[in-house]
Amino acid sequence: MDTSARKEQEYIRAIEGEDEILDPEIIKRGEVLISYSDCAECHKTDKRAKGPAFRDIAKRYPTTSAYLDLLARKVISGGTGSWGSPVMLPHPDLNEEDARAMVSYILSLEE
Repeated sequence: MDTSARKEQEYIRAIEGEDEILDPEIIKRGEVLISYSDCAECHKTDKRAKGPAFRDIAKRYPTTSAYLDLLARKVISGGTGSWGSPVMLPHPDLNEEDARAMVSYILSLEE
C-alpha cells in the first residue's frame, strides 16, 4: 500500500458493520434538506474542505440505525474530534427526523 492510500485509510478509519437498506425516499429528502442547509460551507461531496468529504463520512460509518441516530445527534449538537481539529457548529433548530434524513443521504454516497 502506498503512502497516500495509507494516509487516506488512517484518515477515514472505517468502522466495521453490516449495512442496512436505506429508504430511497428518505435519501432524496435528505439530499434536498442538505441543498438548502449550510452544510456546503464546510463539506463537499468528493473532497475535504473545512470538514470531511461526504463520501469519506460514508466510507467510515456503516448504514445502521445506531449510526444514523448518532450522526443525526452530532449534526444537531455539533462537535469536534471525529475528523481531527475541525469544529462542526451545532444546528439546534434542526429536528431529529430531518437530521436523520440528511445523514441517510450522506451515508448513501459510499459507492
